[in-house]
Amino acid sequence: MARIIAIDYGAKRTGIAVTDPLQIIATALETVRSHELIDFLKRYVIAETVESFVVGMPRTLENTATNNTPLVKGFIKQLKKTFPELPVYEHDERFTSSMALQTMIAMGSKKSDRRDKSNIDKMSATIILQSFLEIKR
Repeated sequence: MARIIAIDYGAKRTGIAVTDPLQIIATALETVRSHELIDFLKRYVIAETVESFVVGMPRTLENTATNNTPLVKGFIKQLKKTFPELPVYEHDERFTSSMALQTMIAMGSKKSDRRDKSNIDKMSATIILQSFLEIKR
């Protein structure tokens, strides 16, 4: 089997998570600057077998678009153009940042680690991916 990559896309930073080859466990991979993301993914896809991408889609509590939704949709177009052979799935990302922070607290992360937004971005991508895997099963 191949890995699935989850992306928590932001205007400045993007959190990335990945499954193991058997698609059982979601693990935080990296946080990269959003303008460097496509190059990072190209290198990763060359090094590892990837089955698909899951991109967190920002929505409001009323399930409507947010200010960031057009930004993410633009990124998805670019992702599909760059990797036409790989499916791209959208996945609801509501509450992932707050869930990521709560998870880090529960894990005993230091306050300084919790203040580092790149850690929250990676954890958010991991939560998106784990949720996607649970629905897929």
